[in-house]
Parts: sequence; C-alpha cells; structure tokens
Amino acid sequence: MAAVIDYVSPGPFTDLAGVDAAALEPVPADPLGICLPVHGLVIQPTDAQPLGLDAERFDENQIRPAGELLRRLLALDPAPVTTAREPGKRVVGTCRHFSLLSCAFLRHRGIAARVRCGFGTYFEQGRGLDHWITEYHDGTRWVRVDTEHLGNDLPATLSDLRPGEFLTGGEAWAAYRRGEIDAAKFGVPGTENWGPAEIQGNAVRDLAALNNVEMLPWDEWGRMTEAYDGKTGADYDVLLDEVARVCAEDEPAAVSALYKHQDLRVPEKLIS
Repeated sequence: MAAVIDYVSPGPFTDLAGVDAAALEPVPADPLGICLPVHGLVIQPTDAQPLGLDAERFDENQIRPAGELLRRLLALDPAPVTTAREPGKRVVGTCRHFSLLSCAFLRHRGIAARVRCGFGTYFEQGRGLDHWITEYHDGTRWVRVDTEHLGNDLPATLSDLRPGEFLTGGEAWAAYRRGEIDAAKFGVPGTENWGPAEIQGNAVRDLAALNNVEMLPWDEWGRMTEAYDGKTGADYDVLLDEVARVCAEDEPAAVSALYKHQDLRVPEKLIS
C-alpha cells in the first residue's frame, strides 16, 4: 500500500525530471554530503545586489520548482551540482530555495526528506527569524538541517538542529498560545512583518510543505491575507491550534486530512 504522504518520491516542486543527468550523477549517497554543496548554488537577493546582475536575474527568486531552478543554474554554469559556483553564477533565491534543492537531491537519492517552514532562533538573541530548513529521515527520526548555513559558524548544531533552535510555524504558534514566547519577536528581519499573524502564516506554509507543496515565502492563500490584515478572529486561531497539534503529532493520515480544509489547501493554480 502506498504511503499516505510519500517523502521519498518527488513532489510537484521537487521533481528533477528533465535536469541534465550528468550534472546530477555526482550527488553523493549520504544525507549531509548531499546537503553541504547546496550553499554554493543559491545566493540571497541582498547578497546578489552588489554584483551588478541583470535585473531579470532577480526573477529567479520567484521560481517554485527545483527542476526549473537547476535548469537556470546549469545555463549559467554546466558544472555538476556538487560544484560550488562563484556568487554571480548562483541562482537568486531565499532560504526556501536552499531547502527545496536539498530536499530534491535527497529524494533523488531515495532518502525520505521534506522542507519545513518556521523560525530560526540562533540568528539573533531572543528573536525568531523567518526561515526554512530541510529534514531527512535517518531510519529512526527526522533530522533537521539548515542547508543554507551548513558549514558556517553559527551558535547552532546546523547539521542536526536541537529542539528549540528551529521552531516550525506550528511549534511557534503552540508556544505563543502557551505564553512561552513573545510573538512580537518572531517575524521577517528588515521588515515590519512581526507578530502572531507571521507565525500563523508560517504554520499554514509548513502544513503545505508537509504535504509536499513547498510554496514561496510570500505566497498567500486561504485566509492568510485576512490574518496579515488583522481581519481574522478566534475561529481562525482555533484552526491554527489544530494545525499546530496535527503537525506536531506528525501522523501522515491526519496531516493529509487537515490539508483538505478550504482555508488551508493551496489552490491548484498556485501549484501549476
């Protein structure tokens, strides 16, 4: 019987069909070996701006599928994906793009993997910053890896994040509802986007990612825009309580069932 949610086979955004097989051939078999080179394939927009790239290059940030990201990457430099690019030859993207590529490579090698959306607590003391990571299953448990920063000197175990170093959107929401965190300190650095609605948004995105639909960090659907505008109330908070509970319990049938809710499911037009 097929798994309720298949984390080994490619999903809508992690399918690498059509990508040059020779570029993928050197991808190793061990999970960390797979994840480590990804930090040399993507560059954040803020880091790319001083490079004088053509303006259209920044549209790469809007690409959802990993296959299209890699085709753009290989058009810039056809070297294998295990080869770090000079900054100007990397695709422009966010932490979501780093995480998506590592997830796609892990699945390419038959390793169960998934992307998680939430907040890193190791970037700034006392704050949770909007962030995406990758998880792979080692046969016993899910291991959380910060693919973007793997190998960098940060106050966290980036190859195996410890509890509390990264909070998924649901984990952060549950902690907020229990009074354990200040929601005003959770959000997107460099913006005014902080507070409970930011946590709610990442909880919904994380539920979608658990269903193999890894959206862009700024994609909105369901009642997310209303939440950001402060136009939702107690009923939506209760729905997010359910999202947090189901994602924490991580029972695939329940995760899949909840994702069918009209306020939570990503519209097909955003996927296709």
